[in-house]
Amino acid sequence: MLAGETTVARIADAHVVALDAQIRSLKVTRAVLSTVAKRGSGTQEMTLLNRLARLSAAERRRIVEDFVDEVFHGLDTADPVIRERMRSTTADLPEEPTPEQVDAWLELAEMLADPDFRAQMRTVAEFNAADHGHGTPAGASLWFSRRLVQWGARARERGIAPGSPEAAEVLGELLGDADPAVVLSRLRSHATDRVARYRELLALVKGTGPEATYQEEFAWVVAALEAHTAG
Repeated sequence: MLAGETTVARIADAHVVALDAQIRSLKVTRAVLSTVAKRGSGTQEMTLLNRLARLSAAERRRIVEDFVDEVFHGLDTADPVIRERMRSTTADLPEEPTPEQVDAWLELAEMLADPDFRAQMRTVAEFNAADHGHGTPAGASLWFSRRLVQWGARARERGIAPGSPEAAEVLGELLGDADPAVVLSRLRSHATDRVARYRELLALVKGTGPEATYQEEFAWVVAALEAHTAG
């Protein structure tokens, strides 16, 4: 009797596992079909989206690693903290992804494979490597980005117009001895809608919600630099 009950329990447990796998697969299929319907995709795109959605966790990690390897190839002086953060960023779907997470993963996978986006991120990495010598402390790039955001936020809160004399004073305190023209060219390379969308998609896939992109803060600093940089 007990042996029979144990056998039935094991069979039931096996069925539960199988049903869970089917449910997960159906959820992915539903999410893919939802995306296809919203996009008005044709047969070829539907096949691609379905393939991307069903990649294994290892295959998804490989896509991210290939992207980072290409972006930073040969740039030995790039900030190692930035490189490692991008490499270790989780771009994996949870066991039971929501349709929004699948949509975000599909968009992210397409973005990472886009030659234009890879070229854009390569430019960002090249600027970072040029600014970051071998003696520069690791993480300095993140520190400076946070500083830009903080000062841009304060200036906006105080209602300082980017073209005003007050903005010039803010830039002087913010940049110190740094060349404003160089900072402006760097910011123009990475304070873009596509880079902001890349960060948002990563956060959505991880399930942490939309990540703050600080576009308005960066935009203020860019506008102020444009207004007060000669040429």
